[in-house]
Amino acid sequence: MCRTTRRKKRSAQSKCATHTFASLRESASHIFPTIVLTSLIAGLTFGLSAGLSPGPLSTFVISQTLRHGIREGMRVALSPLITDLPIILLSVFVLTQLANANAILGVISIIGGLFVLYLAYETFTTTHFAVNEQAPAPQSLLRGALVNLLSPHPYLFWFSVGAPTMVKTMQESGWPAALAFVLGFYILLVGSKVGMAVLVGKSRGWLMGPAYAWIMRALGVVLLIFALLLFREALHLFGILT
Repeated sequence: MCRTTRRKKRSAQSKCATHTFASLRESASHIFPTIVLTSLIAGLTFGLSAGLSPGPLSTFVISQTLRHGIREGMRVALSPLITDLPIILLSVFVLTQLANANAILGVISIIGGLFVLYLAYETFTTTHFAVNEQAPAPQSLLRGALVNLLSPHPYLFWFSVGAPTMVKTMQESGWPAALAFVLGFYILLVGSKVGMAVLVGKSRGWLMGPAYAWIMRALGVVLLIFALLLFREALHLFGILT
């Protein structure tokens, strides 16, 4: 009799737990529908890819971290949060209002190439850590914002992938899914670059010797290559190169 009562009690508890789990799963599906999760995953994927891809901003994160420490590298990493909102709005406007965006991107590429060329020279000629407390502030956030703003890469992403995805997602599933895409993108875009600054900063102790100057020269060469690539991209956008 007691065993039968225990079995019935366990069965009732099991049914109750199953019903509770089903209710929670159903509630979660209403609060966080599949399309929102899909958009979030897509944004995370694009953000991680963009954050880890080599480019002027990633190289500048590394160089500022080596020159001024982790904090300055992290400030560079945060710069897309300042620059990308107007880029997103501009990309949506250009896609919907202007027939030819190549000329705009070409001008941006030339200006960006010149600025990255200046950064390449400055990085190449750096031979020691900037530890002087009386030295001018490195202004990493502002300069990182300029690097990102004058690079065609965020424009190309938002023109070709980001803005069309946002518009389509918003039309089909509403603003929560579009917001999830943007949120996921910037979580890993900024997060990966912050992680990059931390990793570089933690390992810069052994770079105090001659290795530091050689690494900075190598970064300067990388920035020079990116400047040349920006100039080439401008020629493609203007139709001079095919």
